[in-house]
Amino acid sequence: MSIVQNKKAFHDYFIEEKSEAGIALEGWEVKAIRAGRAQIKEAYVNIRDGELFLIGSHISPLPTASTHVHPDPTRTRKLLLKGTEIAHLIGKVERAGYTLVPLDMHYTRGRIKLEIGLAKGKKKHDIRESEKERDWQREKQRLVRTTKE
Repeated sequence: MSIVQNKKAFHDYFIEEKSEAGIALEGWEVKAIRAGRAQIKEAYVNIRDGELFLIGSHISPLPTASTHVHPDPTRTRKLLLKGTEIAHLIGKVERAGYTLVPLDMHYTRGRIKLEIGLAKGKKKHDIRESEKERDWQREKQRLVRTTKE
């Protein structure tokens, strides 16, 4: 079940591979995410010392957060993957010029997971071409619907 999606990533990038990663979260963050207060639109994944980190995601704290916790909505969160997966992703990013973008935050068996994509950036003409293709698909569906009626 999806919590929040990053539709902007599909607009700006060609997604080549997808991986599912766990996220190291604090208790108040889990409660806020379950309340639907997460946003990954401007987020990106960074590699530091052989580990992956989610940077720029925003989780708004609940107003009922306890007084002894000082929540930081945009803190850097560590992503949890197996070593072989991390090595594979790091190799692709460093050698092949890919980037890692968060695509979807969702639940898997009660746990909050993040789907990250290995992506290549779209050029301006690629974005225009994608928009034309999407518009044509919509028009085609509209024509099919009118002929059936």
